[in-house]
Amino acid sequence: MELPVGPLPDDPLAAAAKFHADWLPRVLELLDAGEPLVTLVFAPAGLSHAGWRESAVQLLARERTPARINAICGDDPAAISATASFIASAPGLTGQYLVVDGNGA
Repeated sequence: MELPVGPLPDDPLAAAAKFHADWLPRVLELLDAGEPLVTLVFAPAGLSHAGWRESAVQLLARERTPARINAICGDDPAAISATASFIASAPGLTGQYLVVDGNGA
């Protein structure tokens, strides 16, 4: 299941706080209900956001195994859809933060 996250503040500390206060409970609800795959979709943000996003996804993946949790960062719908399909078809892929730009990167 894809879960668009946002909007989040531009400041990385404020964004992390908002994610943990507003979005993490939603993710945990899905996982507690038995959702086997949650793919978070973040809007592009500065490099200073990558650390907290990666950490959150990795910790969730470790704590909630066998469920799979990954994240996509981008704003190109086709790239997000293709990456989400790839994630869904890769049963061993979890705890990843993938940045897409629609140009094959």
